Amino acid sequence: MSTTKPIEFSRRGFIKTSSLASGGLLIGFNLFNACKPNVAPPIDLSLLDYNDFNAFIKIADNGAVTIFSPNPEVGQGIKTAIPMIIAEELDVAWKNVFVEQAPLDTKNFTRQVAGGSQSLRFGWDALRQTGATARQMLVNAAATKWGVDPSECTTNEGVISNANGETLGYGDVVKEAAMVEIPEKVKLKKPKDYKIIGTDAHNVDIDKIVTGKPLYGMDFKREGMLHACVLRPPAFGQKLDSFDDTAARAISGVVDVVQFDDKIAVLAKDTWTAFKGKNALKAKWKEDKKLESSEDHNDILDGLLDGKEFNTMRADGDIKKAFADADKVLERTYESPFLPHNCMEPMNFFADVSADKVELIGPIQTPERTAKSIADILERDEADVSLEMTRIGGGFGRRLIGDYAIEAAQVSNITKKPIKLVYTREDDMEGGIYRMAIKYRFKAAVKNGEITGYHLKEASFNSNMYGLIPHFFPAGAVENYQVDVANYKSDISTGPWRAPYTNFLASAEQSFFSELAELMEVDQVQLHLDMLQKVKGTTDDRIQYSPERLENVIKVAVEKSGWGKKEEGVYQGFAGYYCHNSHVAEVADVVIENETPVVKKITCVVDCGIVVNPMGALNQLEGGAIDGVGHAMYGDLAFKDGKPLSNNFDTFRLIRMKEAPLVECHFIENEYSPTGLGEPALPPAAGAVANAMKAATGKRIYGQPFTKNPELLTLPKKEILG
Repeated sequence: MSTTKPIEFSRRGFIKTSSLASGGLLIGFNLFNACKPNVAPPIDLSLLDYNDFNAFIKIADNGAVTIFSPNPEVGQGIKTAIPMIIAEELDVAWKNVFVEQAPLDTKNFTRQVAGGSQSLRFGWDALRQTGATARQMLVNAAATKWGVDPSECTTNEGVISNANGETLGYGDVVKEAAMVEIPEKVKLKKPKDYKIIGTDAHNVDIDKIVTGKPLYGMDFKREGMLHACVLRPPAFGQKLDSFDDTAARAISGVVDVVQFDDKIAVLAKDTWTAFKGKNALKAKWKEDKKLESSEDHNDILDGLLDGKEFNTMRADGDIKKAFADADKVLERTYESPFLPHNCMEPMNFFADVSADKVELIGPIQTPERTAKSIADILERDEADVSLEMTRIGGGFGRRLIGDYAIEAAQVSNITKKPIKLVYTREDDMEGGIYRMAIKYRFKAAVKNGEITGYHLKEASFNSNMYGLIPHFFPAGAVENYQVDVANYKSDISTGPWRAPYTNFLASAEQSFFSELAELMEVDQVQLHLDMLQKVKGTTDDRIQYSPERLENVIKVAVEKSGWGKKEEGVYQGFAGYYCHNSHVAEVADVVIENETPVVKKITCVVDCGIVVNPMGALNQLEGGAIDGVGHAMYGDLAFKDGKPLSNNFDTFRLIRMKEAPLVECHFIENEYSPTGLGEPALPPAAGAVANAMKAATGKRIYGQPFTKNPELLTLPKKEILG
């Protein structure tokens, strides 16, 4: 979609569109340098006397304004990118911008969510309209003051000028601007005129982060609050039978022990004492349901794949006929385990439940949903619940689930005391929420050198995330095409994990296409390009990806990676993928060191539309690719009788710094609206590595983690070099 067309909307429309996905914006910038050079910035912005500008914007008459970013900041850079978009259209200097985190506000904001890499995509138009409308209102007020037509006025970094050479700062006309009608039409900037969007901007919190200023939920303190740690059932499928808290209560600093649901909370004067108190509890548990082990999971998924209880998500043509008529048929099954999220910041939340209010403060990706859940559980009016978001020290989907915030509220409600609840690392890894274990079975029919049939079956645990996946590539490229899914309801709690659903699907699919290309005796890249030609010009509006944009990133990746032109001893693997509305192609370089294949480099090319903050975008691509490689190589969470066998990093393997490959990133320049970026680099990374491993060792990998197949990864040098 073009970003340069004029947008028309009314005063009511402004209020409505400004509160779309990324939220209504209580805007603010410090315009001291732009408008009043001799005035120093305030030390405390809260001391300024702000005038109401409209429902979303407040500007002080001395020129000081602040942008409140409504979406949760989980490390994806949204707290920097949202204000950049507003600042661009408002036309102020980025160096003079102050940014603050907005609280949950369901009246003025919508979609205050960090998930799916969708914040900028959904908020793009609304954010630009908000800034442009505010700028035009300020211009109109200045024009009235001068007695000139607004068309004779221009703006530059917070200063309004007219044809006579007169100037006014935004702060000089804020009172008048607050009284004017919201314009029916505003003109948005063309991308060629951007001064802020497309330039590198440091994280707005970077100074506080490196100097240790309070930002995160773990930093939050309140006089008189108690610290809580919770003992939960040690295995999925168990419930609390009885417990003895005598030893816990005897520990100095332990204040109380309370039971809620099948959990026991220890309250103490500090976190460490609460941990000690929890460890001193003596609890007995009873089996409520079957305690599952990894062997059970494997059998369950195989049974689903071999069974007939499938939900067909898409069916084109006749796959049975295609397979019956085929010259060649390839069928392969791929599997991946449960995975924890391993956020650096432990799960934590503050709750203060009283007769008058429910106050919540902490790191959460879904503040509105969490606040509503707590209101329901406590049987309180939603208006009684307030929620303030802190910066989040890693989410990856784990903090889309607000169970830890709910626990804090429940404990506070029972004790009527302010509670800061904190998980240990063991609490988090043993208690869920996990990426679901999945198996995929692919089957392709080849006739006369063409793919004539394609059948994908998925078997998973607790999945409800099928969504648009059946309409991703290769949908539309194969005449006879079918996607079936089967689901098993398990007591093991699962939920979104970075790049939900596609994080393993891309790896399996791209590995399958590599083997299919080998069967067809064609280059995998060429196979992708040939298939995309069949999708061009499609009238099937179910297709989610753009064949032209996917083709382009593939061609650029081939060029930038030196595909097929590397020196001897460098083995390459390719993956091209679409997810989170972005198109990505990656090439992995693998070399043999000490008779073992080692991932040295990932070349990543992405088309995500206009890049708001290149520095932040680069961080997202690099982190996503390394995350994808690391978990594919090492991540594994096995279960025995309903209990995970790993509960900390001494037994759960993560990628190490020395193992992280170089990630070389390239962005496709265009004027499409921004699409997802926090997740799209992760899914294809594992597929590219698996294919490079095949090139290096001659062996295919069908399961994650890759290191679970040592016979495929450590081979005698003479066998590798063949």
